[in-house]
Amino acid sequence: MSALKSSAMRTVDVARRAGYSVQQVRNLERDGVLPPATRTTAGYRIYGEIHLHSALAYRALAVGTGPVEAKRIVRVAHQCPTSEVLALLDAAHARLDRERTDLKLAKEAAEAISAEPIEDVRPSDSMSVSELAAALGVRPSTLRHWDAEGLVVPDRVPPRGTRRYSPAQARDARIVHQLRSAGYRIDPLRALMPGLRHGHRSEDIRAALAARDTSITARSHALLDATAALTAVLAAATQT
Repeated sequence: MSALKSSAMRTVDVARRAGYSVQQVRNLERDGVLPPATRTTAGYRIYGEIHLHSALAYRALAVGTGPVEAKRIVRVAHQCPTSEVLALLDAAHARLDRERTDLKLAKEAAEAISAEPIEDVRPSDSMSVSELAAALGVRPSTLRHWDAEGLVVPDRVPPRGTRRYSPAQARDARIVHQLRSAGYRIDPLRALMPGLRHGHRSEDIRAALAARDTSITARSHALLDATAALTAVLAAATQT
C-alpha cells in the first residue's frame, strides 16, 4: 500500500490508487463500503485515508470472500466493534480451511477411484438411482440432476426407461461427488467428464483439482492483503 502524499483526495485520486473507476468509487460510497465523503461548498467530494483503505480492503476481500461478504465486512469495520470484524475474518479463514481439507480428501479419493480396475462386468452389477444415492450419501434427486446436466448419464432400461448405473458410470458418479464436495462447479465438470470417460481420468482430475487449489491459494493471499487494509481502516476510524 503506497503512502499518501495528502490526506485530502478527490474521487479520481481514490479511484487511481485503489484500481477502480470514478463511478465505482461513488458506488462503493453509496453502498456504505466507503464512509460518507465530506463535501466542498461547491459540492465536490473530499476523501481521506480511511476511504482509500476501505476501497483497498473491499477490493481484496471481494477476491477472498466474494463481493457480498466483502461489503458486509467493510461496513462492519465502520460501524461495529473490532471484535465483530475479527469474527467475520475468522469465519472467512475457517471456510477456506474447510475447502482445503475437502480438496485434500477429494484428491486422495479421486486418485483411488480412478485407479480402480473394472473387470468382469455383469448386468447384475448395475445399480438403481436409490442404491447409488445411498452408496454415495446423496439424494436421488442429486443423481437425476447430474444426469440432466450430462455429468453422469446412466443406461435406461425399457419399458419405463428406468435408470441403471453400470460400474463405470457409478465410478464416474463417485468422481463427480468428490469434485463437487471440493467445490467444483457444474459447468467446468460438464466440460471435464467427456475426457474422463475416454480414459484420461488421472490427468484431467489432477488438473481440475490443481485449478481449485490455485483458486483457494489466491483467495488466501487476498485475505492477507485485506487484513492489512482493514487494520488501516480501523486505525483511521479511531482518528476520525
